[in-house]
Amino acid sequence: MRRTSFEDMNCSLAQCLEVVGEWWTLLIVRDALFGVTRFDDFHSRLGIARNVLTQRLEHLVGNGILEKVPYQENPPRHDYRLTPKGRSLWLVVTAMRQWGDEWAAPDGPPLESVHTTCGHRTTIEPVCSECGERVRVRELRPVYGPGARDKTLIPAALAQDAARSAPPR
Repeated sequence: MRRTSFEDMNCSLAQCLEVVGEWWTLLIVRDALFGVTRFDDFHSRLGIARNVLTQRLEHLVGNGILEKVPYQENPPRHDYRLTPKGRSLWLVVTAMRQWGDEWAAPDGPPLESVHTTCGHRTTIEPVCSECGERVRVRELRPVYGPGARDKTLIPAALAQDAARSAPPR
């Protein structure tokens, strides 16, 4: 079954899903964040079919998430290393993992994060980039940004409120 493309949708989430929305893709990114770089290591860790893995790796390279770095000439072999664009998916992967820990791991998290600076187990919490306070979803409201072409992204009732109370740029 062929999935729908979000390529023409004026939505950053849709554009992200266009690149990483296929379920094997984020598992490959997760393993790359753990330091996995070799095709055979991805294959053995994930149990993914070789042809599917090849397609997903090519897709990630083509979208600038991974880069191929040769490590052997004969036969040609490559490492797949995260680019800065790929490393920035860490927050996405972490948010999804933490959601899974809370809602889909009845025996508790299979993996936890330790903050190496203080040595404590931690979860990642969103904070405001301006004031540094913790942000909760009920404290946010959508407003159109400079790239908005589709004025239906925000539901009508919210759009009226957003237009009245949008902060100055």
